[in-house]
Amino acid sequence: MDRTQLVAAVRRGDSEAVTALLEAGAAPDTVADDGLPVLCLAVAAFDTAVACALVEGGADPDRQLPDGTTPLIRAIEGGSPAMATAVLGREPRLRLAAADREQLLALARRWYERGAEDELRDRTGDHGPADRSRVMDDDYNHVTQLALGGLTVRGGHGAILTDLEWAFRILTPVDELVARAVAQREPDHVDRSSARWVLCERRSKETWSALTTYRRNPDPQHRVFVLDVLLGFLLSPSSRLNSYETETAELLVAWATDGEDDPGVLADVLRVLSETEHPKSTDVGLRYAGHPAPHVRTQVPDLLLSWDSPPPPLGAAARAALLLLAGDEDWGVRTEAGRAMIAAQDDSSDFRDVVVGLLRDPVASVRGCIAEAVADSPDRSTAVADALVSLLDEDDFGTRLNAAYGLLRRHHPHTGEAIDRVGPLNRPGFEHDHRVSACWSWKWEHDR
Repeated sequence: MDRTQLVAAVRRGDSEAVTALLEAGAAPDTVADDGLPVLCLAVAAFDTAVACALVEGGADPDRQLPDGTTPLIRAIEGGSPAMATAVLGREPRLRLAAADREQLLALARRWYERGAEDELRDRTGDHGPADRSRVMDDDYNHVTQLALGGLTVRGGHGAILTDLEWAFRILTPVDELVARAVAQREPDHVDRSSARWVLCERRSKETWSALTTYRRNPDPQHRVFVLDVLLGFLLSPSSRLNSYETETAELLVAWATDGEDDPGVLADVLRVLSETEHPKSTDVGLRYAGHPAPHVRTQVPDLLLSWDSPPPPLGAAARAALLLLAGDEDWGVRTEAGRAMIAAQDDSSDFRDVVVGLLRDPVASVRGCIAEAVADSPDRSTAVADALVSLLDEDDFGTRLNAAYGLLRRHHPHTGEAIDRVGPLNRPGFEHDHRVSACWSWKWEHDR
């Protein structure tokens, strides 16, 4: 097979073509015009999808290059955790000798401790300021990209170091992982997310205890990070194994009851508490229903609901609190209160009147969110249906779609007209949307 096909596919970032060519017999370590294997092209371009395809197809991440490096070394120096993980491959601890693993750890640690910009200056001899930009390193997390003297790297070496340690079965001290995380103040930074993920995977009592001591740290960022990890413990796919749900719920109730002086941290305490089942959750929610910070009040409605299905009737205090919050001056608080009222399945007239009022709220986002929540609700009242009809003239496609879907679910006589008023259903991003599918099915049945 002509090697130029694979080189061209790698250069244009076509991972599907790369996979197809490899399956057809292309050599995974094909050398490009610069004398380097095509895996190095993907590494230099930060093209994780192509790098994954090459490594899965047999490309050698440990191949010695003319300058003494390897594709894996280049990936680590490049500072993209997503790329380093892709090139590292599966079970690297079994593939790499101990000395090689130590070399890679030392390399990542040096870049992290010195800083990517200083390393760039040494390598390029350029002592001017680097051009910085914020880029997404994967689908969820960002990193700073730096360009200087013709070289470009990303500043995710803290995450790479954390990922390598975990891959090599090294239990990094909790204090060190926390320090790497809180050095980055943005919650979706790669260094922070890697530390959070590793701590969530470490299910020992020692790790949990060491982490939760930071609850009383004077820096709010340390306390926020503890809450991030605790939420990960609760929501992780492996949460059934040592999830510490009971201990976490007790800790959060005590945290909220003792009083948290930072409103942002308090809001996170309540948010994570809502993911647990604790008999005092409602009491905690009622305690903060009148908090001056709207982002704290926004977390209250979920705490007033039961996890049981169907939900039991709300207590008088919880009902009164939701009615009050549904009229809050902050639109986010009103939205969450309305969602909770719908989830409570309380068919009383006062709740229904409030929900109908929120479907006609002056803020478009409130109308849209409440329409989404009420569309599947068991409420089949004429008042709610009429309010949904009124949303069919909204500018937002999602709001119109939720209104039509809600009418469809209610077998409303004007469902066909409602679907037509939504507009074209074949919109990008909605190909697998259950509401769109329901509308297509309804039209097919009735047109037939």
